[in-house]
Amino acid sequence: MDIWLGAAVIVAFVVSISATWGVRWAARRFDWLDHPSRRKLHTNPIPLMGGIAMYAAFIVAIPVAQSRTVFEEGLYVLAGATLLLVTGVIDDRRGMSPRVKLLAQIAAAAILVLGGIHIAFFPWEWVNVVATIFWVVGICNAMNLLDNMDGLSGGVAAIACATFATLALLNGQIWVSVVSAVLFGAILGFLWFNWNP
Repeated sequence: MDIWLGAAVIVAFVVSISATWGVRWAARRFDWLDHPSRRKLHTNPIPLMGGIAMYAAFIVAIPVAQSRTVFEEGLYVLAGATLLLVTGVIDDRRGMSPRVKLLAQIAAAAILVLGGIHIAFFPWEWVNVVATIFWVVGICNAMNLLDNMDGLSGGVAAIACATFATLALLNGQIWVSVVSAVLFGAILGFLWFNWNP
């Protein structure tokens, strides 16, 4: 593995641990907590806003990888991810209707499509665009549905990122390998605080 990519993963991990600790402190201080209810598995209030810590770690660490490809092609991915982060924060703090969340997810997918990032499996361009939107919305909701036990969605995301990074490195796909590896480091830092209980 490239030394700069390895350094970026370590930076993502360290920043994520620090940022998660800070966000957890702020969540307890300002009552940004997921309180127990009949529909929840946990019995104690759980700090929210962990996504902010992972996002910050990713943003800080990605330049360390020194990949020009990521900078050139990542703007639209970052814009879509930022929209989803803001949506998640608002939903955690104030709640948001499923319809509005779905529209935000579709908008994030549309940003990718506008940037030329889409599935290229089918011979018809419009089918590829629709499939991309369904894929992004589907993954967002799949991860959201997994988020009912400590470490579950983070663990699945970390395994997925490690797998994507490995396969991409073996196939010379620089962009995917860098983004997946750095995100893996950011998720590991978050998981430090997210294991059961």
